[in-house]
Parts: sequence; C-alpha cells; structure tokens
Amino acid sequence: MENFVVFILLSLPILAISRRSLFKIRSHGFYRFFAWESMAFLLSINYPYWLCNPFEILQIISWTLLFGAIYPAVAGIIMLKKRGKPQKSRQDDSYYKFEETTELVESGIYKYIRHPMYCSLLLLTWGIFLKNPVIDAFLASLSASVFLYLTAIFDEKECIACFGEKYRDYMKRTKRFIPYLF
Repeated sequence: MENFVVFILLSLPILAISRRSLFKIRSHGFYRFFAWESMAFLLSINYPYWLCNPFEILQIISWTLLFGAIYPAVAGIIMLKKRGKPQKSRQDDSYYKFEETTELVESGIYKYIRHPMYCSLLLLTWGIFLKNPVIDAFLASLSASVFLYLTAIFDEKECIACFGEKYRDYMKRTKRFIPYLF
C-alpha cells in the first residue's frame, strides 16, 4: 500500500507536467510521459532500499550511475538555452521552453550525443534499478528504457521537421545516447 501511495504522489506532478502532450501520440512528450511513469513505478518499489548496504558493489555502481546522470542533463539544458535560441516560433505548447530551439545545437555535449537528457534518464533508471534488482524493478527499467528510446525516435522526427537536412547530417555524426557507441 505504501508503494502505491508513493507511486501516486510521484505520478501527480508527472501528469501535470505532461498533460499537454498526452493526446499527441506522434509527439516525443507522449512517450516521455510513459518513460517517467515507468521510472516513478521503479522508484516507488525501490526507494526502501536506497541506503541499504552502502558499500555493496551494486550500491556503489548505482550511486555512480545516479551521480553520473547529473552531467548530461545539466550540460544538455545549458547548451540548449545558450546556443539553441529558444523562441515560441515552434508553436507547440507541449514543448518546454528550453526545447523550443530555433538553432540546431552541435557543440558541447551535443557534439557527441543527440539526447543528453534522455541519456541522463537512462542512467537514473538503471541506477535506481540497482538499488534492489528484482524482476519487477527490471521490467520497469526495461519499460522506461523502451519508452525513452521511442521518445528519442519521435524527438528526432520533430527535429528533422524543424531543421531538415542539417539535422540528418548531424545524426550521421553523432550517437543517440552513448558517445561513440549508441
């Protein structure tokens, strides 16, 4: 019951934040909502194990992933705000302000990966999973990963529609989530 309450408490702000994209099935925000919900479920079942056995190898790897998730998210948002020239001209109320870029960002972390914030969410997902790696947590982590992959695919379609051939060329030079690998 306590896990259910935690899940609901996590889901309410996710629902509020995602409300504008929930009915846009071809929007990256639609799939991001389900990724976040999978992560909320994962966190609701694994939060009791957050500080258990702090020097166990899985806990150390977990904390490494969790802290490692900070850099891609922060670097990605800063670069979008700094170089992306966000403006309302994209005319999509489901975007966050920093997503309303009018310039393609190809420097900083974006020189290596196209989706640093989704990379960050993947690191968070698997870091949370390792707190208590049980089958329910694995399925939630797998679900979040699949939805983040779909989020990236639909985000790329939106970027191609906005930036055209320039974005296609950019895709050839960068990886989706992990520099030089994937």
